[in-house]
Amino acid sequence: MTLPPSLERVLTGVSKPGRYTGGEWNSVSKSWDSTRVKVALAYPDSYEVGMSNLGMGILYELLNDQAGVLAERVYAPWVDMERALREAGLPLCSLETRHPLRCFDLLGFSLQYELNYTNVLTMLDLAGIPLQANQRDESWPVILAGGSCTYNPEPMADFVDLFVVGEGEEVLPELVRLYDRMRSAPGYSRTGFLRAAAAIGGVYVPSLYRVSYCGDGTVAAIDPLEPGVPARVDKRIVPVLPPAPSRPVVPFLEVVHDRVAVEIMRGCSRGCRFCQAGMVYRPVRERPVEQVLDAVERQLAHTGHEEVSLVSLSSTDYTLIRPLLTALLDQHAGKRVSVSLPSLRTDAFSVELAQLLQRTRKSGLTFAPEAGSERLRAVINKGVTADDLLATAEAAFRSGWQRIKLYFMIGLPTETDDDVLAIAGLVREVQALGRRVLGGRARLNVSVSTFIPKPHTPFQWAAMCPPGQVAARQAMLQRELHLRGVDLSWSDEATSRLEGALSRGDRRLGAVIQRAWELGARFDAWAEWFRPELWASAFAQAGLDPQFYTRRERAREEVLPWSHLSAGLSAGFLWEEYSRARLGEAGDNCRESCAGCGVRETFDLSACPVTLGADGRAE
Repeated sequence: MTLPPSLERVLTGVSKPGRYTGGEWNSVSKSWDSTRVKVALAYPDSYEVGMSNLGMGILYELLNDQAGVLAERVYAPWVDMERALREAGLPLCSLETRHPLRCFDLLGFSLQYELNYTNVLTMLDLAGIPLQANQRDESWPVILAGGSCTYNPEPMADFVDLFVVGEGEEVLPELVRLYDRMRSAPGYSRTGFLRAAAAIGGVYVPSLYRVSYCGDGTVAAIDPLEPGVPARVDKRIVPVLPPAPSRPVVPFLEVVHDRVAVEIMRGCSRGCRFCQAGMVYRPVRERPVEQVLDAVERQLAHTGHEEVSLVSLSSTDYTLIRPLLTALLDQHAGKRVSVSLPSLRTDAFSVELAQLLQRTRKSGLTFAPEAGSERLRAVINKGVTADDLLATAEAAFRSGWQRIKLYFMIGLPTETDDDVLAIAGLVREVQALGRRVLGGRARLNVSVSTFIPKPHTPFQWAAMCPPGQVAARQAMLQRELHLRGVDLSWSDEATSRLEGALSRGDRRLGAVIQRAWELGARFDAWAEWFRPELWASAFAQAGLDPQFYTRRERAREEVLPWSHLSAGLSAGFLWEEYSRARLGEAGDNCRESCAGCGVRETFDLSACPVTLGADGRAE
């Protein structure tokens, strides 16, 4: 579409103007005037990051396939574009039809990372929409949010009208239909719509709840304000995965994941105690092989991509992974189409599958032992031994891979210096093995992140490791792994602390987020823009101590800020897993025996994991 002259002038002075032009292949522009409900899907990060988000692409195609509904996209403008829009007095608009965001009926944000929160405020402000939900009347769009961060949405409760907790494929169309029905009826009101929306499963309306606090700052209670408002909101799931998108938008720029991406499985049965995704995306549901093959075929035909990524939390756990890969390779033989698995188990089977897919050695292999010692891997229920890693590494080196990436964490519950030294020892063993097989060509990339306790995991009660101790252990690894052929990287301490505070924070953090934004916080997830001093000042001005959220062990009986939201997991199961972790006892794999997490009962499932037959029906 033709760009307005005012926007063209702005784009001449910013980096990567292709972020803002729209008109990409497969983007959908419906008639604005003849469409009843208009939805803007917003991703509060750069175009390159947002365009790589699979969930937003699913909802974009799903909504645009419905009659009477349009869905358009908007991403956070980079810092130079924000400045240019403000100087020109231009509002933030959608990519498809260039309508200002304030003209839409529903504005939905995808919240996948806590450090994107200030970008939400930037986008609302550039749209001319009041930041605070209680300042918006019927003339403004309804602001909703979904994504993994909504399992504890309280820090953003001041700014968002309603949150979708869980999976959106069914609940978002339900909200659209409800809005369409109520808005066209006499006497429509924003508060009436929100009350009705709260009756939809998986919808949380924070304005309908009162949060009270104890004298020590902990949450005393979270109570519904009106009769009929649920005391507990259970997440929504899609029992049987719907068909995957067939016409993903093809970006104009190089983005983070520029390829066909098809979700083959949702959920994970491994039960790693640190992993929020593995907990909250239960139960495991597999997409039938024929559906995957059909989705790949359609997306390749509609995009021109030559790479396919089979997406899940643990792709090699997909029941029919070998037949699927064989069928894909046979189907696309001679077409220069490559297939990748983004998540591999630490075992020889994964190497065998990777060998099948990468007949040329174009990339490295990535494995995640997470901890260095057998003891600590039992604590986190990783289920990987040193022998597993060494056997996997040897298989990879002997198959021709010259580079392996290893992921570890420090700051895990019960961790000692000896556990950290065990990381260095394990890396040296893998390095020595690689040199025996490949000589000096063997290389290791070692990434060490700081553990952050997350809601709805067994470690939700745990304290973060003290900053000084984390720094000392990072320094320890730097000394121990200053080796030729080993590249070591680690996460920024201040960034991890802020993520830790926001991920387990309560509703009072809304004032901190807004003040940090007012002070200039933008793109906090990007190292070049993150300014921890702004956040320190914001916490101080709000009269809150970030260590209250990061350094404090929670008691079993404490009301957590997300206690009124359920991922389907019982609190008893999570506490039992936390207790077993502190004793160093490993847990169960759902595919081998039911761990009794509560998901089957919450969602009335006859079996868990849910395995599908070729006809798409649960078996």
